[in-house]
Amino acid sequence: MSNFLGAVLDDQEYHRLARESAAFYNAWFLDLEDGGVYFNVLANGIPYLAGGNERGKGSHSMSGYHSFELCYLAAVYTNLLVTKQPMDFYFKPIPGGFEDDILRVSPDILPVGSIKIGKVEIDGEPYSDFDAEALTIKLPKTDTRVKVKVTIVPV
Repeated sequence: MSNFLGAVLDDQEYHRLARESAAFYNAWFLDLEDGGVYFNVLANGIPYLAGGNERGKGSHSMSGYHSFELCYLAAVYTNLLVTKQPMDFYFKPIPGGFEDDILRVSPDILPVGSIKIGKVEIDGEPYSDFDAEALTIKLPKTDTRVKVKVTIVPV
């Protein structure tokens, strides 16, 4: 969240907090012995083990979803809003799976005008039927699934 606030508000204090938060997470939440993630830690970094199953890979609160989502959002916010680096996103839509064959590719709810589509490829070939600012792609009419690569760039 600090990365997001730092980028949106252009505030160096939030950038500093984002770096400190990432360092704390990497130092204390990762279980380097068993390859997991501690779901809760105390302020000093000691894992909070309340029920005895927190180190298990499949406990009620340890699903990978949360780790994957945080990693994804950190990459999106850092690359697109903070360091201003483009990102590639990949899709393989089901034919007819989207209303009016419009694929919406915004990676998250980011500030309006902060990102746009830089380029699109379909099955490895350049494709031009997209709206860069609206972050939408008009999918081609086809009966087979196509591979869509979208490069999103910061503005």
